[in-house]
This record gives sequence, C-alpha cells and structure tokens, in this order.
Amino acid sequence: MAMPPKHARVVIVGGGVIGCSVAYHLTKLGWTDVVLLERKQLTSGTTWHAAGLIAQLRATKNMTKLAKYSQELYGTLEDETGVATGFRRNGSITMALSQERREEILRQASMARAFGVEVEEIGPDDVLARYPHVNVEDMTAAVYLDKDGQGDPANIALALARGAKDRGAVVLERTKVTGFEKQDRRITAVNWESAEGEGRITCDHVVNCAGMWGHEVGRQMGVNVPLHACEHFYIVTDTVPELTQLPTLRVPEECAYYKEDAGKILLGAFEPMAKPWAMKGIPEDFEFDQLPEDFDHFEPILEAAVNRLPLLAETGIHTFFNGPESFTPDDSYHLGLAPEMDNVWVAAGFNSIGIQSAGGAGMALAAWMDTGSKPFDLGDVDISRMQPFQGNKTYLFERSKETLGLLFADHFPYRQKATARGIRRSPLHEALKSEGAVFGEFAGWERANWFADAGQKAEYEYSWKRQNWFDNAAREHQAIRENVGIYDMSSFGKLRVEGRDAEAFLNYVSASNLSVPVGKIVYSQFLNTKGGIEADVTITRLSETAYLIVTPAATCLADQTWLRRHQGDFNVTITDMTAAEAVICVMGPNARALLERVSPNDFSNATNPFGTCQEIEIGMGLARAHRVTYVGELGWEIYVSTDMAAHVFEVLHEAGRDMDAKLCGLHMMDSCRIEKGFRHFGHDITSEDHILEAGLGFAIKKTDVDYIGRSAVEQKREEGLRMRMVQFLLTDPEPLLYHAEPLLRDGEIVSYLTSGAYGHTLGGAMGLGYVPCEGESAAELLASSYEVEVAGQRVAARASLKPFYDPKSERVKF
Repeated sequence: MAMPPKHARVVIVGGGVIGCSVAYHLTKLGWTDVVLLERKQLTSGTTWHAAGLIAQLRATKNMTKLAKYSQELYGTLEDETGVATGFRRNGSITMALSQERREEILRQASMARAFGVEVEEIGPDDVLARYPHVNVEDMTAAVYLDKDGQGDPANIALALARGAKDRGAVVLERTKVTGFEKQDRRITAVNWESAEGEGRITCDHVVNCAGMWGHEVGRQMGVNVPLHACEHFYIVTDTVPELTQLPTLRVPEECAYYKEDAGKILLGAFEPMAKPWAMKGIPEDFEFDQLPEDFDHFEPILEAAVNRLPLLAETGIHTFFNGPESFTPDDSYHLGLAPEMDNVWVAAGFNSIGIQSAGGAGMALAAWMDTGSKPFDLGDVDISRMQPFQGNKTYLFERSKETLGLLFADHFPYRQKATARGIRRSPLHEALKSEGAVFGEFAGWERANWFADAGQKAEYEYSWKRQNWFDNAAREHQAIRENVGIYDMSSFGKLRVEGRDAEAFLNYVSASNLSVPVGKIVYSQFLNTKGGIEADVTITRLSETAYLIVTPAATCLADQTWLRRHQGDFNVTITDMTAAEAVICVMGPNARALLERVSPNDFSNATNPFGTCQEIEIGMGLARAHRVTYVGELGWEIYVSTDMAAHVFEVLHEAGRDMDAKLCGLHMMDSCRIEKGFRHFGHDITSEDHILEAGLGFAIKKTDVDYIGRSAVEQKREEGLRMRMVQFLLTDPEPLLYHAEPLLRDGEIVSYLTSGAYGHTLGGAMGLGYVPCEGESAAELLASSYEVEVAGQRVAARASLKPFYDPKSERVKF
C-alpha cells in the first residue's frame, strides 16, 4: 500500500460518501495535493448500508438546489469514471392519511413549484396505476415527484473516489488518524498510523468527514461537531414474483418508506422514539458491521406496513437490518468552517439523507474552501449555528432519541422539540412560568412564546390551521399596539467590543457609521464582499472605547466568529456577554407612562430620543434603557444585570397591573414585526441577499470610510436592482402563511415568501418576499396583480414596498 505524502494542501478524514464527494469536488476545482484517509475501508461506516434514496425537494431553496445537483451529478458519474452507480429516476410518491398531513404535503408541493421542482398531486387511481400493490382506502392526498430516484450508495462513493484519484488525489484505506498538531487556531499536521508504520502530514486545511465518528474526531481537532449515532432499521423481503420497477413510496404517518430493489421490497422505518447507540464510543473494530436485531422495536412499523402493502403478508423476510447512522440536534447536517479554528472544515451529521446530500454538500464545501466565501446561503447547515453546549454527550443522547423520528413526523409550524429541554434559562424563567408562559426552545434557550389564560392548557396543540394559542397571541399583539406589553428578550446575543480601535474596527466590519456619540444606537449589517448580509444587528456605543452588539440568539457565535476572523491588527477584545444581562422589553403607546412609574429618569424625546440609551434607576436597581423596537411601537429594551433581573421584572409587572400591562411572548413579536416589514435574519435576509435589494440601504453609512462590501454596494447602485423585497397582505383573512409559499405575479410563479405570520392589526396573513424587477421602476413593480399559493390554492394579495403598518414610523418616535 502507498504511504501518505509528507504534505498536503488538505487532509480529508473519513472515506464515506461525504469525504469522497469533498475530495472529488476539490480536485475538480484544481486542487491536486488532496489526501483522504480512511481508518478501515471506503464506505465501511454508514454509507454501505444506506437505502440510497435520492430526492430533490428539501425544506429550503438552497438545500433543494444541493439535492438537485446531487441527482444531476450521479446521472453522469458512471460515464465519467466507469463505476456503475445504479442511479435511476424511478420517481417517488408521498401519501397522506389525515387532513393535517394532507395540508402538509400540499404545502410541500406548492413549495416545490416555487423552487422549480416538478411535482404532481395525484388521486387514488393514479397512485394505484404507479404502485398497484398499495392500500389506498384511507388516503387523503398524495404527491408524485417524477424526477426523484435511487442509487447504489457504496458505488456512488467509489465513483466519487475514482474521479478524485483520476485527478491526482491520494485516497488511502486502513490508515487511521491518531491525532492533530495545532498552533493557535490552525491545525498544522495530521498524525496517522497503518500496518506500514506511522507518520505525519503537514497541511493547510483539514476536513472532518468522519460521519458518526465526527463528534469524537472534532474534539481531537478542537472543534464542536454535535451528532450522535442511532440505530436505523429496515427489512428486505424475499424476491417478489413479477415485481416491476416501482417509485419510492413514503407513508410518513406510519413512519415507513418502501423501495423496490432488484425484485425485492425494502421497508425502512423512522420510528418516533429512536434508539441512540454507542454512548461509550464506537467499537474500535467497527467495519461493515450491523447491530443486533430488535424485532420488538420494529414490529409496530411492520404491522402497519402489512396493511399498507398486503403483499408483505405473503412474502418472507430475507434480511432484518439494523445499522447506525448519525443525527444532529436539529436534523440538519453540519457544513463549513468550524468557529473554533481557522483551517478546520466540517461535512458530517447527515441525518439519513447522506446519499442525496453528498454531491451538493461536497460541491458547496469545495467552493467555499476554494474561494474563502460561501457560494450561496448555507445558514441551514452552517456548523457555526451549533451552540457549544450542544456537544454535551448527555444532551446529544437525549435529543437523538427524537430527531430520527422527526424526519417523518408532522412538520407543523412552530413545532417544538420535546427532548433535551430546559438547558438555557432566562433569569425570569420561573416568574414567567408562574404567569402561564408556554415556552419554546431556540438555540437551547427556553423562551416564553405565548401566555396561557387561566384554566387553559399551557402547551402547544399543533395544526396547520389556527393553533390553540392563536387568540392568545392576538391579544398580546393588541396590547402592544394599543396599550403596553412586557416581554423577555434575554436570549438575544450580546457581544461587547472594547478597545482603543473599537470605533475603527466596527466602521470596517459594519456597513453603518459607528462614529457616533456615546449612548447612540445604530441599526446595522455586516456585509460580505458581495454585499450579502452576514449579520443583522443593533450596535450601541457604551463609551469612547466600548460598544454592545445585539444579535439573534442563534447567530451569536457565528457573528462573534465573523468579527474575530476580520479583526486583523485592530486592538479590540470581543466578549460574549449574553448571560451577563437580562433584557426586559416594555413596548406600546403607554410604555413611557409605565417606566415613569418605576424610574425617576427622564424618558422624554428631548432626553431619550429614539435610537439612544441611558443609564437608569428602576425600582431599587440599576439598568440601561435602550429606546429601540422590533415591534414598531414606542418602547424600551431594559438591560439589567442578571442578579437584579427578577427584581426589575417584579417592579414592572406590579406597577403595570392597574394599567392592564400584558405579559407577552415572542410569537407576538413576530406578528408585530411582519406588519412593520422588519426583516428576519436567516429568512428574509441572508448572506446571498444584497443589502440594497433587501431594502436596507438606509442603514448604510454616508461617509467615505471603507468597509467590507462597500464596492459591491457601489456596483449595485450603478447597475440597478434585480430584486426588491416586497411586503404582502392576503385579502382573504382565513389562510395562514409561514414561509416558502409560491408568489405569483400576473398569474406566473416568480418567487416565494421568505417569511410569513398573521397580521392581527391588519386582519390577514402577511409575508415578505423578493420579486424580480430588473429594469423596472417601483411603480411598475407594484402595478401588477399578486397572489400567494397556499396548499395549492391561489389567494390574492396586496403588495407594498413601504410597511403596511405605520409607514412613517410615527408611532415609534412620539
């Protein structure tokens, strides 16, 4: 066997389909000194026993783009490499058995149309024509995707490896990585051992493609890769006489999928409560292994399957298979540059969709590594979304029980995870809980999303229609609009940037002007070199040398990492202060009156105008009052150290009782912000959305100071806009919008909604979305008629470039 080279531009750890895809795509971009090390044999971990289903449609546009790319790649690999991939487009059917699931799959079909995926709603006769063996008696709906397919997982991986080797990559089996040498935030060498000896490879980059070993390998590298292996079950029948090629069949409510393969039926399961595996580590000799059978665990799936596919009752079981696959805390895979290091990349945790994801994931990561910039928005899977605590093994063990089953569970809007809860809590948690708060989980934080009435069950009851909290949130929304509400925003990230160069540094990384007086609050974006939005923040100048950046809870680590990677020679320190201060929001027309009851400070426009903060006394404590809003009303965010937070909340809550001040949850915040047209980072604005096309040009600095993305802003101003962010309000008050609904202009699908919520004040569901507008004026854009497709039905919508609610922001500033 060949010995590893002494140096490589990149060392890829792991020889499953993902590692092979990364190697293939890097060599395709011209990287020649690529080394892939596999501890045993290629595909011997999870790839070899994967079902090999290759679907196109994923939950977002870019994930769908990656899945479609995988399909197209696998269709050409055999011709390129000579390795048979077994890829064929046999189509897929997804069947619903209830009205709720019917709405879900019809909404998915609408989303598919918005993303350019061919999809067809079919009835029972059509299902039977394509899949004559299935029982359709209780079917409520079905959709057919003609271009979905399947392939041979191991051979797809081997074809990718062959393609990489043909372009100069070194692929070595039975070569175990034993450790890493580090210097500061970089890995400088990879240590290895094999039957031929041991050694080290110096390198410029390392990629963790270690699959279910990814968490352990990540720790050796000094990075956090939260994933855990679970047992995944399927059976393969004996040969079924005269069985013809069939589409893949999915029956999510029975947790089952069916794949025809060489005259047999493979029945796989995503049961509601999974069995985590290898809590004490994966055995050293694991290679092409399977786990012990557990027929009792699989039996409920099989019972439903015999009813769904009666031929199973007459067919013997050839193979009962149980093999491990890795799952992440949120059922999205991990991709990208690890936050903790500057040359460690991750592609792992593929949640049982590794084959359909591998091509696209390898392409996207290779492009990112080659240019240093993401090729498009990858926020759904960017490893920097993972919080440090999510690498905790007990947490991963508990959460993985649920995430496997969630693949086929109802994907209800606002659905909350049930496992691994209660980890990060605001200082107000117990006080809010005692008042009827119903919590959701976000980035590990328990956050009050709505408040139950006396006698009302304080938990979610999920539906695609109006859920049990709809009226509660409407009343909270009304309190903010008409009186005053109090809510907890402590989970939002808080980064303190301090040092003699703080002003110059933030003027460089921010598109806004930070040369402002002490106490000024600036709404701002961090841009990439394409003018895309990497962060959407407020920045408050606390002193001559210190600023506080407030950012969404889930992006705090990503934003801190972005700042550190662009720090250069600026003399600053960047500190995560999130847990140091609670944030209590007091919002609504009577917010000033409530604060004047509990504080001797002056909250007038003259002393504390919109966009400024001041130190205040409140009750018997001290705090900082930021006059800023995400709900579009007069109000303040009260920043108070965590030790005094409970006291300040009690003072505000008590003083507000006879004013009917209402405790509110974050569902209210979302419905208020969408009425005001405020953007939501990660949905409405991402790294591939240009700041000018997002309608945020007003936040850009008007000085000559250089900043990241400036040339892209100037270029876009010269070229003109190709897209505009538009706000929509449905004319029918009944349908609900969530996100990704197709947007039709003059009867043709032109885009989709990036976010949606119900506008309780305006009396209808609302959404934001980008509309192509190259060469058009604003008036021409708005002259068209618009509709939104909701579960296959078109609903008329009004369109506006200005906020429907308080377009001049007069309510915010009075």
